[in-house]
Amino acid sequence: MTVQTDHLAPAAADWRALGCSVRLVVADPARLELCRTRLAAWLDAVDGACSRFRPDSELSEVCRKTGPAEISPLLADALDAALRAARLTDGLVDPTVGAAMAAVGYDRDFELMEADGAPIRVTLRPVPGWQLIDLERPGDGVSGPCVLRLREGITLDLGATAKAWAADSAATELAKVADCGVLVALGGDIAVAGQPPLREDGERCWRITVRDRTDVRAAVGAAPIPESPADLGPEAEISITDGGLATSGTSSRRWLRGGDLLHHILDPRTGLPAATPWRTVSVAAGNCLDANTASTAAMLLGAKAPAWLTLHGLPARLVPEDGGPIVYTPGWPAEAEVSTLPAESAR
Repeated sequence: MTVQTDHLAPAAADWRALGCSVRLVVADPARLELCRTRLAAWLDAVDGACSRFRPDSELSEVCRKTGPAEISPLLADALDAALRAARLTDGLVDPTVGAAMAAVGYDRDFELMEADGAPIRVTLRPVPGWQLIDLERPGDGVSGPCVLRLREGITLDLGATAKAWAADSAATELAKVADCGVLVALGGDIAVAGQPPLREDGERCWRITVRDRTDVRAAVGAAPIPESPADLGPEAEISITDGGLATSGTSSRRWLRGGDLLHHILDPRTGLPAATPWRTVSVAAGNCLDANTASTAAMLLGAKAPAWLTLHGLPARLVPEDGGPIVYTPGWPAEAEVSTLPAESAR
């Protein structure tokens, strides 16, 4: 017997993993616990393979080795995602930024960072470059190990792509297992799969509130897990039916070092936090990985970002740091803006 779920409200679960908020929404409430258990296990596996902050993670162990190292298929998949992002952006999104991240003070899970610390000397130095990563995988239908070769001194950081890739993988798998629509949100990275829920207005879609830290509270009418009490910036409400949505910005992960305000989006060309005119960039794409890749690259492209996004046919919303008019690329519904005031003030 097939249970009709068209008129059931979606159900959601919230927790924290991978150093960010996690939201899982399922169109069939009866499938929530099954999906939650599987998603939690998946995120634990991703953390164990890909964390830069855990000395016992597979990634940390590989970066300490010299010469070829056999790695798990999970880590190989995560590296493939990072290398895809690097290729698509001509290196603007580069996984060899690990040492540069540590050099500017981002050397532990963000939740463990101190409000301030000793001054640091930042040096303009390009990162080694993704082209120096040699990943060998067996061909289709061929069994064999995945082998990674890194040049000495390279420290990998998959933070720019791992959450988006993990969200894509989880949403696709959970939609198959649960046989219903699924939304997975990891921080500002959102992936959806399966048939979206039928809403009261007759539209079958996922409703998402876009702001400095994108959340999906509108999907179930619940408050998101707060990332910080900081101003959330202007917000918009949009609908998506498939693919992914990602928001990158400098307002969420900032820290002080010797009185200097730094952020986590590094420019591989300098090894320093990017100088960007954008407070946040949100992008919709066919999957969350591509959306995240584009939103991160747009932060680094500065004034050239709208033209680059338009050239690649990506709907986007770019919020200037100086409070100027929000910029949209074709396909993004400008009428979705619900406020030009900070979200806390607009309620």
